[in-house]
Amino acid sequence: MPVHIKKAWAIPESEVTVEAQFHSRRKWLQTMGYGAALAMVSPSSLLAATAGFPSKLNQAYPVTGREITAEKLVTSYNNFYEFSFDKKSVARQTENFRTDPWTLEIGGLVHKPLKIDVNQLVRKLGIEQRVYRMRCVEAWSMVVPWDGFPLHQLLSLVQPTSKAKYVRFVSFDSPAMAPGQRSSPQYPWPYTEGLRLDEAMNELTMIATGIFGKPLPKQNGAPLRLVVPWKYGFKSIKSITRIELTDQMPDTLWNQLAPGEYGFYANVNPEVDHARWSQKRERPIGGGWFSKIDTAKFNGYGPQVAHLYQAMDLKRWF
Repeated sequence: MPVHIKKAWAIPESEVTVEAQFHSRRKWLQTMGYGAALAMVSPSSLLAATAGFPSKLNQAYPVTGREITAEKLVTSYNNFYEFSFDKKSVARQTENFRTDPWTLEIGGLVHKPLKIDVNQLVRKLGIEQRVYRMRCVEAWSMVVPWDGFPLHQLLSLVQPTSKAKYVRFVSFDSPAMAPGQRSSPQYPWPYTEGLRLDEAMNELTMIATGIFGKPLPKQNGAPLRLVVPWKYGFKSIKSITRIELTDQMPDTLWNQLAPGEYGFYANVNPEVDHARWSQKRERPIGGGWFSKIDTAKFNGYGPQVAHLYQAMDLKRWF
């Protein structure tokens, strides 16, 4: 399965938002009130999950040695194959994607199945902001300020049974709105992903409803996206519609298509190369095509997650 890597990130510096401007905007939003700021946004960009903003930065998860990636790059360099294989065109292709209303359904091996509107869910759980490193399996990386809530808070609402061992995530299936689904019927749509239950319950794992202190753009996975910062980005499924607790390891889209290249665990590991390229180094988006840095095991989150895999051969269970 080909993976397309293009120089789509090469946007002039004059067009991007620098980190200082981002923090200045957060202060302005908090002073002005999110509703007034939202009124200044064009109607076409209004999104489903608007509850909970502005969020408060959780400073327990600092990213050292890296700057936040410019907002313009984060919202214009997107893998979302349901819409396009061209990263630069995803934002345009998602314009007609309807994310309001949006309902999340959670079932399977749980004591309290749940079906809830996304804004009602956010009002129930609240949101916070965390700045995480993001590492793509294609060997590029970003630093993103995500707004959302820990996944373990959501799972506590449904109370998994003692038989639950895995969490299965399902995205939407709507070829009428998603041209990539129409043009690639050979893919096992809808997009599915999975985690072990202990991975899902880890403190780092979150459901994102926004970025940069604003609702999640459609091209970034509105209105609900999984974020698992120690795993390659394809694990962070976008536009989630269903979550299922199960006792069996779930099939995932990329693992079904190319199991030798996209493992179920997909932990960032510079010691295990992709079948077609090295994973030892990565290219920070916005830093230039030849600007590369060493990749850290577990994407630098080893202190929080390494204990989950102590009994595993990580070179085998990639």
